[in-house]
Amino acid sequence: MTPDPTVLNVARRRIDLARAADGTADVLVVGGGITGVGAALDAASRGLRVVLIEAEDLAFGTSRFSSKLVHGGLRYLATGDVATARESALERHLLMTTIAPHLIHPLAQLLPFSPGVALRQRAAGAVGMGLGDLLRMRARTPRTVLPAPRLVSARTAHRLAPALDPRGLRGGMLSYDGQLVDDARLVATVARTAACLGARILTRVRAIELRGDGATAEDAMSGERLEIKAHAVINATGVWAESLDGAISVRPSRGTHIVLDASDLGSPTAALTIPHEGSISRYVFALPQQHGRVIVGLTDEDAPGPVPTVAQPTEPEIAFLLSTLNRVLAVPVRRDQVRGAFAGLRPLVDSGADATSDVSRRHLVVASDAGFVTVLGGKLTTYRRMAEDAVDLAVSSRKLSAPSSRTASLRLVERTVAGREPLDEITGLTRADVEFAVRSEGAMTAEDVLDRRTRIGLVDADRERCLPAVEELVARTLADLG
Repeated sequence: MTPDPTVLNVARRRIDLARAADGTADVLVVGGGITGVGAALDAASRGLRVVLIEAEDLAFGTSRFSSKLVHGGLRYLATGDVATARESALERHLLMTTIAPHLIHPLAQLLPFSPGVALRQRAAGAVGMGLGDLLRMRARTPRTVLPAPRLVSARTAHRLAPALDPRGLRGGMLSYDGQLVDDARLVATVARTAACLGARILTRVRAIELRGDGATAEDAMSGERLEIKAHAVINATGVWAESLDGAISVRPSRGTHIVLDASDLGSPTAALTIPHEGSISRYVFALPQQHGRVIVGLTDEDAPGPVPTVAQPTEPEIAFLLSTLNRVLAVPVRRDQVRGAFAGLRPLVDSGADATSDVSRRHLVVASDAGFVTVLGGKLTTYRRMAEDAVDLAVSSRKLSAPSSRTASLRLVERTVAGREPLDEITGLTRADVEFAVRSEGAMTAEDVLDRRTRIGLVDADRERCLPAVEELVARTLADLG
C-alpha cells in the first residue's frame, strides 16, 4: 500500500529529520503556527524543497487562541483601515469558497438593539455591516455562502439569542461572517497539505540561531544539535520573532476569551456582537462553539515583558468580558459559571501607538541584515496572503527560481476519521479522534490531543476527565507506529 503523503506522525518525523539534517532545503520555515505552515505550503506548492521546524507542537502559540472567526474586517472599517478590511474580505472569500469550505461555515452575528447598546453604536454597527456586505460583493462571495445583513424584530433576536433581556429590546441587526470549526485544526490541515506536497514538518525542533543560509537547531526529543542548511529562511515565530531577529520590535497584545456552557445562554444559534461601552469600533463577541460551549471574547491588552510559553488570562479581563456580556442579558452570567478561560498574544508590529488596540493589523514582511525573512503581524484570516508575501520576498532576495504562488486556488486536504466509538460522552470525543491525531496529525502526547487537536482542554473539568483514557490510547498508538 502506498503511504498516505498527508500523514504526519513520529515515524515520518524520524525520516524527515534525518533527511533535513543531511541535505539543503530551498526554504526553511521557522514556526509552526498558521503563518509558518502557510509559508511552508506556499513554498512547497511552488515546487520548492521545504523544511519547517517548530519548537513545540503545531498551533502551540497564538494560532489556537483566536476567536475562530474568518472575518471580513468590520472593525477595520470602523477605524478607517479600508485596505485591511478589503484584504480580509478577499481572503475570507478564498477560504470559504475554494481553500477550506469544509472547515468554515457561515455564522449569524446579532447586534442587539438593547438599552445597553447606544443609538450611536446601533447606527454605526448597522452601517458597518452594510459596508461589510459591499466588500463581500466586491470579493464576489455569493449570498449562498454569506447571506445579506438585515434588520430583525425583537422576537427574532430573542429566538436567535434566548438569553437577551426582552425589556427594551428593539430587535437588532443580523449579519453573517465565517466561523472555523477550529483554528488549531486549520493549522494542522495546512501542515498536512504542505506535507502532501513534500514539505518536511518537524515539531519539537527549536531554532537556536538563524542565518541567511540555514539555522542551528536542537531536537527537543533527543537533545541533539543539528545544522539545517537552506537557500532561504523565513522567521514566522510570531511573538518570539524578536528573539531571532533583533532588528524588529514586537509589541505583544493579550487577547483573552472565557468559555461558558451554551445552556447558560439559552443555547444561542447566533453570535452576540456587543460594543464596548462608548466605542463604535471595538466589540465583545459571544460565539457558539462545538461541545455545547460558547466562547466570549476578546480583550486587547498590552503584554510587555518576557514572552511566556503560554499566556494566561487575568481576572480583570474576565470581569470585563462578563460585564460587557451582561449588559444585554436578562440574567447576568456569574463568575462561577465560567468553565474555562484562555489567552493568546497577538504579534503586533510596534508602531509607537498609545494602546495596542490602535496598532495596525497589517502584516510586515522584511529581510533581515542576516539575510533571512521575518513575517510579523496580520490576522488569522489573512494568513495565506502573509505567507505568499513572505515566500515572494524569500524567493526574490535569495534569487531562487520558482513560479508565482498558487495557494489562492489550492484546496486543503480533508480530515477523514472513521469510527465513532466514544471515549467521552459529554464532549463526544472518540477513539478514532485520538488515533487520527497521533497517526495523521503529528500529535505525540495527550496534551497535543486535548489542547491542540480536539480543544477539549479549553474546559479544565473536561480535560481532567478525559486525560487518563487519552494518555493510554496515545501511548498505545505511538507504540504501534514504532
